[in-house]
Amino acid sequence: MNISKLIESVDPGIYERLKQAVEVGKWANGIALSSEQKALCLRAIIAYDIKYKPEHERVGYVTSSGVCGNSSSADTSEYRPIKIPGH
Repeated sequence: MNISKLIESVDPGIYERLKQAVEVGKWANGIALSSEQKALCLRAIIAYDIKYKPEHERVGYVTSSGVCGNSSSADTSEYRPIKIPGH
């Protein structure tokens, strides 16, 4: 089965369970996801989003208005040092 057919078989309930499993690192029955399972779940989530959701509702979407919706912080014309507490 190719990825397109697989994604067509995923319903919203399965999609939500995949997202939850990746978020908490384990399946609903408590069994931990392997790194390979996490990667495959993420691929399925992203593919599902691309097929069924508008861009602004997809996992990982970042607005172009800047950090936390503050367009003034998106100004890259000025370099600002990063301050690390304790250094």
